[in-house]
Order: sequence, then structure tokens, then C-alpha cells
Amino acid sequence: MRTFMILLMITIVFAPLGAGGSKEAPVAAAQGGSLAWIEGPSVHGLPGVNPLKVSGNIITAGSSTVFPLSERMAERFKEEGYGGTITIDSIGSGAGFERFTVAGETDIANASRAIKAKEIENAAKIGRIPIEFRVGTDALAVTVSKENTFLKSVSKEQLAKIFSTAKLWSDVDPTWPSQPIHRFIPGTDSGTFDYFSEEVFSSNPEPLLAAANLQLSEDDNILVQGIKGSPYAIGFFGYAYYAENAGALNILAIDGVDATSANVDNGSYPLARPLFIYSDAKIMREKPQVAAFIDFYLSYVNEEVVGVGYFPANEEILQKGRQGWLEAMKDLY
Repeated sequence: MRTFMILLMITIVFAPLGAGGSKEAPVAAAQGGSLAWIEGPSVHGLPGVNPLKVSGNIITAGSSTVFPLSERMAERFKEEGYGGTITIDSIGSGAGFERFTVAGETDIANASRAIKAKEIENAAKIGRIPIEFRVGTDALAVTVSKENTFLKSVSKEQLAKIFSTAKLWSDVDPTWPSQPIHRFIPGTDSGTFDYFSEEVFSSNPEPLLAAANLQLSEDDNILVQGIKGSPYAIGFFGYAYYAENAGALNILAIDGVDATSANVDNGSYPLARPLFIYSDAKIMREKPQVAAFIDFYLSYVNEEVVGVGYFPANEEILQKGRQGWLEAMKDLY
């Protein structure tokens, strides 16, 4: 049975800062608002941000995987002084891109996969050109219950069987129990679903969707509960949800490689993937609060990402996003 997630929304009303910026005061104003929040020393080449001087609301939606990271960055924005409202809807990367590129309802799209060509085309139809900002790296976690005593590591070939044609665990390995496999996976709007389909099934999700004893949900917490409930259950989601539930779940090594920071950074863990937020130059210029929040996010994300349960992106890649911010906002500060 497919279970769809109830939108997760946080509404944050925000407290004082001391972040700083590359210019002491704005020299120009963007249409729709002032850049008075630019203040203090620059951070990683971006103007410093004083959240106390940021006003206006921000609307974001998308990946459930990116949700905890964006939630933490919004909380820090609040702690340092932002007084507006941020909504963060956890609805899956695909649904988030639809709201951003088709409906035009959001300022920022959170995504655990890169935007697709068709989504870029859709954005152009409503006058948006998506700008990609890399904010971290996730190790997709394949997990089982702590009560599972027979599974520690799987190959990608075994994963393909486990999540498709195998009915019993013993169908994959005769030394495993002759018990039905219960599968808990993200819904089809999820970037996590897309990524797993791409890596394990060569972008053909049909075998995965045809598997028996399959429950789908855009809510990773529902998946966690299902996996915890049986020693014969298995599922996958972003690493942060494993980290939150490590007392009840075991994470599997893939092809003998553990999901450690070193293995994710050096690329040896087979299921590592990038995390993104997207916006648009017109939005950022007309709604300075969006530009301020993205500036703040890119400036301090590496101080928060590990605590949330993910891994820092390569500094060179992060810097490309910061350069994209500067290009979007050139001539305004």
C-alpha cells in the first residue's frame, strides 16, 4: 500500500545575530526590498548577513532528505535574529520541483537529486532560470532492524534481488531465513527513490515497484517505523534518518564498504549522492530575504551539516554555488 506523506511544515519566527558581511552597508536596493542586511566581514567570499535586518517571508519545499538540513539552517537564522517566517514543506524532490518550476509557488526548492532538463524547461515557461547550490552530501542508508541478526553487508546485485523479484530472504542467499522480505521505500516523488532506481536498477523502477510486500511513503519516519517493526524488514532513506534512529536500526555496508565520512568523501561508498537547494536570480533580487537566507545557508552549512547527520560537500563545489549567488546578485551591493 502506498502511503503519502502529510506535508511537514515548520514555521519559524526568528532571534539575533552576529554573522557579518563583506560590505558595511548596502549601496543599492533590490526591487521589492532593501539590502540593509549586508553587514560585517565577508564569509567565504559572500557578503556577511545580519539576520536582525532581514524582513519578509520565505517559502521552501522539496526533499525529505534535505529537510533536516534546511530546518537546522532556518533555526540558526532564527537564533541569530531573523524575524520573518520560513515554511519548509517536506514533500519529495519531484513535488518540490513542480511547485518551484510549474506552479511558481516557492522561493527555494530542496532536492536530493539534480534538476532534470524537463523541469528546467518548465521553469523557463514561468520566467524562472534555476540556480543550483550544492549544500552537502548524503550517504543513502540501507537499513534493517537491530533484531536482524543475519544481514551486515550486501552487494548491489543482492540489493537488486532484495528489492524486486525475491520473495523470501533465502531466495537471495540460501543461508538466510526462509521468511518473507518486507520492503519500506520512499515514494516515487522522492529524489531518494529516483537515486536508488538509477544506481541499483539502471533508472528502470519497474522491478522495484512490482516487488511484493512493498510500502511506499514520502515520510521517512513512517519507513523507519516499519523497518524497526520486523527483523525481516528492510528499507532505505537519507543517512540523517538512520543517524536519528541508530539505536533501533543497523545500516548495511554496500559491496563491503561502510557509509563513513572518509568513504563518502573519497567516493568509495557506492550510494553517496549530492544534496542541493535551488532558487532563481529574479526571486533573489525581488525578495532580498531569499538572497539573505541562501547567503547565510552557503556561509555556515558546513558548521551544521555533520550535526544533522550528513557529510560536507567538497569545498570547491560549495564555492561554485557561492559564485552563482554572486552572479545572481551582481550590481546590487
